Amino acid sequence: MIRTLLPAYAVARETTGELTGPELFGAERRQAAGALPLRLAEYGTVRRLARGCLAELGHPPVPLLRGADGAPRWPAGTVGSLTHCRGYRAAAVARTRDADGLGIDAEPRAPLPPRVLDQVASAAERAHLAELAAGGSDVPWCRLLFSAKEAYYKVWYPAMRCWLGFDDAEVVLAHGRHSGGFVVRPVPGGARRVRRDDAAFDPAATGFPALRGRWAAGNGTVVTAIAAPAGSLPRPGQAGRTATGRPRWAQ
Repeated sequence: MIRTLLPAYAVARETTGELTGPELFGAERRQAAGALPLRLAEYGTVRRLARGCLAELGHPPVPLLRGADGAPRWPAGTVGSLTHCRGYRAAAVARTRDADGLGIDAEPRAPLPPRVLDQVASAAERAHLAELAAGGSDVPWCRLLFSAKEAYYKVWYPAMRCWLGFDDAEVVLAHGRHSGGFVVRPVPGGARRVRRDDAAFDPAATGFPALRGRWAAGNGTVVTAIAAPAGSLPRPGQAGRTATGRPRWAQ
């Protein structure tokens, strides 16, 4: 599914099972030491997929380690994204000359528990989901909304290096039977922003743009993907400011 959701300049691979070879790099094994067997298998599989993507772009195999923030570190000149859920693993990579960022996310094809939906969707978004559900489809729209925000965050964080809450972004999904598009944009006034260290943070004032993505619903899985073309995201020298006047860039 994932290849159909991304532009031609992005390379993507997916699998519904675990990949067992080649061996992980020593640094990766050390980083994953102590992980439960299922988590270790996920860790290894998405990295093998990612190295396959990098090979298509002409990059030799390299360790793909998590940084202190948990995000994977990609080789110079590339951007990428990893995702895994029950029965599905995927990776996507592009050259920085083509893309400022990539975000992919996979989720089980099942509705979100109501308590989780209340945490991730605004009242306006819940009304939007009700309209989509009335259109006559078995797509779990609430799960897609969650996934779209996850994909957006995977583009946001490498650029902005700061946390983004579910209430800091708003999603509009296009109706479809098995696939479609969506838009995610940063919004001010999140109701739960008081939990941040910087309660005055306004993601809409950073200059970070609304981004378009694509979604697909397959057998047991829903997948979302966002590609930010080169030049579409603000650079450190162009970064916007919060309501307090402080830059959000940590670079």
